[in-house]
Order: sequence, then structure tokens, then C-alpha cells
Amino acid sequence: MNKQEMHDKILEMVREYCDTYHKQDEAYKEGDRIPYASRVYDHEEMENLVDSALEFWLTSGRYVKEFEKGLAEYLGTKFVSVVNSGSSANLLAFMTLTSPLLKERRIRRGDEVITVAAGFPTTVSPIINYGAVPVFVDVTIPQYNIDVTKLEAALSEKTKAVMIAHTLGNPFDLKAVKEFCDKHNLWLVEDNCDALGSLYTIDGEEKFTGSIGDIGTSSFYPPHHMTMGQGGAVYTKNPLLHKIIRSMRDWGRDCVCASGQDNFCGHRFDGQYGELPKGYDHKYVYSHFGLNLNITDMQAAVGVAQLKKFPKFVERRRYNFDRLYKGLQEVSDKLILPEPVANSKPSWFGFMMTCNGVDRKKVVPYIESKGVQTRMLFAGNLIKHPCFDEMRAEGVGYRIVGSLENTDRIMNDTFWVGVYPGMSDEKLDYMIKVIKEAVEQA
Repeated sequence: MNKQEMHDKILEMVREYCDTYHKQDEAYKEGDRIPYASRVYDHEEMENLVDSALEFWLTSGRYVKEFEKGLAEYLGTKFVSVVNSGSSANLLAFMTLTSPLLKERRIRRGDEVITVAAGFPTTVSPIINYGAVPVFVDVTIPQYNIDVTKLEAALSEKTKAVMIAHTLGNPFDLKAVKEFCDKHNLWLVEDNCDALGSLYTIDGEEKFTGSIGDIGTSSFYPPHHMTMGQGGAVYTKNPLLHKIIRSMRDWGRDCVCASGQDNFCGHRFDGQYGELPKGYDHKYVYSHFGLNLNITDMQAAVGVAQLKKFPKFVERRRYNFDRLYKGLQEVSDKLILPEPVANSKPSWFGFMMTCNGVDRKKVVPYIESKGVQTRMLFAGNLIKHPCFDEMRAEGVGYRIVGSLENTDRIMNDTFWVGVYPGMSDEKLDYMIKVIKEAVEQA
């Protein structure tokens, strides 16, 4: 066999191996563990992974380019930059807004960023780690997103941005938040890690979440809407923000040459930068304090295959959500069921419930004992966690607007179960049965 024939034979065997030993449609029997999330894939992902491995281009390469192009086309945005995780995506999105290239609009240490405490910590941690001040606003139940009526009260002369997540796929009130940001010349970062594929109608046009604010972020960790193992993305329509994103993702360098490329600008050895000697190699000029947040081409190869399946993933998530919602109506007096935000069509990440007159400490253990995996709304109230002990004791480093009454209720009474696309009707119906039993015995 020549090289191409051997390559094709290997991929043929990979396909056969995956179809034989990685079956995902095995029959479900009552009592089998039902995880809140799981990977959904077939031989296409495995073939792409091996194809990339055989090429042995271990850094970002052709699959990264293909994935970034495909995700940009799907979202209807101009620029996509893949990174090594959703947390890195949030870090990069925030750090982009600290760039000197943004002049008077850059975020400086001590400036304020409006956010919420009911969510995942890495929406907030970049703000604190940089030395900016998160301003926490309460959320609403049963949408579990920022209470937009509190935005004006959260504003100060130091406010520079709003950085919040679309909770479990349910978009926040983008119309109100976007109008607030536009009115006060604030940046808007959409943490879209749990909402890829969600739609929101604004100004009469239906758009994907993550594409409406200045910057959007995604995560491709296995439980999320699609996966490449580890991975994330940052996206924007703004060319200047994109330039900063790429610089900060790629060590902070000023050069835009792709990996393995030299002298794209044609001025590699004749520029003047900072106080460097004239003609210093542009490939080693740094305009930001950046990091290496890139992924491997093998990860992107998996993402390319996942992206082709993604629209069907979203459809199934919506179907699964609707089946749970309908099946749990008769206990809606004891469990507050989730509601989509007006003008939205969520790509649900999970099915959230808040106990109402029943004890979560009894409900959740019963559900878990029957093989159904549950999750809290991540931090619940992030301010209550040990990472805030010093700041809480000293009363510095963050600000709270009003009370966080609903945030605390979520911390005490709320939980969720999964709706990932690999769930069958049998699994969903068993989940409904178990949740009803849990409520009745609580």
C-alpha cells in the first residue's frame, strides 16, 4: 500500500472499531444511571481525530481554521478564535477589554463590571483576578437570569462593562441589557458557554446569543452543547476587538502570522516598536501581556465533526426540555418549573427546578438514589464561597446592589437535571417518574 491507501485503510478500521465498540444506542433499562450530560458522537469524530493524528500537526492547523470558519458562519458573526477552555474564553474576553488599544474605554484596575453571583465562577474570576470590581445584581426566578430592573441602580461612574451568562441556555433579557449598555457606553460580554444555539429576537431580527453583545464566549467541555474534550471559543464582529483577542490568545504578540508562517505583513524586519531597535523581528514583538490559550488541531478535528451534528443536538435538547416540562406539570405547585425569557428560543443546557414548600435536602438525595444525576446552579451564590472569605471579611473587592434574595433562594432550593441529546424518551419518562416520587415523599 502507498501512503494514501494506508491512510484510508486506517480510517476504515477506525470507523469499524467505533461502530463496534463505541455504541451509544444500547437499550436502557430502569435503574441504569442517567447522567446530567454526556458526549454524543459517532465514527466521524473518531475518524477526524485519527486523521489529524496521522498528519501529526500537533498545534493549531487546518482543522482549527475549518472549525473557526464553520462556527462563525453558524453564529452569523465575523470573527471566531478557538481557545483551550470556556474558562479561558471568559478570561480572554475580559482581558481584551483591558487593552490600551481601547483608549478611554479600556477597563482599568478599580473599574466596575456588572454581573451576577448565581452562576459559574469563571464568569467572575477574570474580573477579580485583574483587580476590577464585580458588582453583583440579583436574578429572577424562574428565568434565573439578571434582574434588569436593577441595572440602573448598579451603575456608577466607574462602570465599564456588563459580563453575564445565559443561564442553562435561557437567554437573559438581551433587549434591556443591550439598551442599558448602549445608553451608558458599556461593553457587553455574553458568556454563552451554556447557551450555544439559543436564539433571541431583537429589533425584529432573530439572532444567536453570543453574537449580540460585543464579545461572546463558548465552552466545548464534554457536558456542553457540543464537545472537543477541552476547548472554547471567543467571538466578535468588531475588528479591533478581534485583533486584541488574537494577540492576547497568542502570547501577546503583535504579529498576526499563523503558526509556521513568516512575514505576512511584509515588514518583518523594518518596523519600529516601543523602544526596541528599529527592524527588530516582528514575530517577537509583544503588544500585550498575553498567554498561550490555543488548542491542538486534534481537538478541533473533533469539533468539526460535532459542528455538523450541532443543529440536531439543539432540536433534541428542546424536545427533551418540552417533554420534561409537560410531564412535571402536575407537581408544578411544589416545583417551580423554568420559563424561557420573552423573545427567546433557548437551546437548553438543563432543566432547572426550585423547590416550593418541599425540602431540597430530601428531594435531591431521593432522585440521586434512583440513578438520576442532578446538579446545583453551580456556585449558587458565589459570594458565600471560601474564595470570598477575605474580601467578605474586609468588605472590599466587590459590591452588591440591593439584596440577593433570589440568588440565596437558588443556593438553598434549586437544582437541575440534564436534557442532553443522547437521552431517550424512556430515560426522560423515568426521570419524570422519579422526580414526582421525590416531591411526593419529601
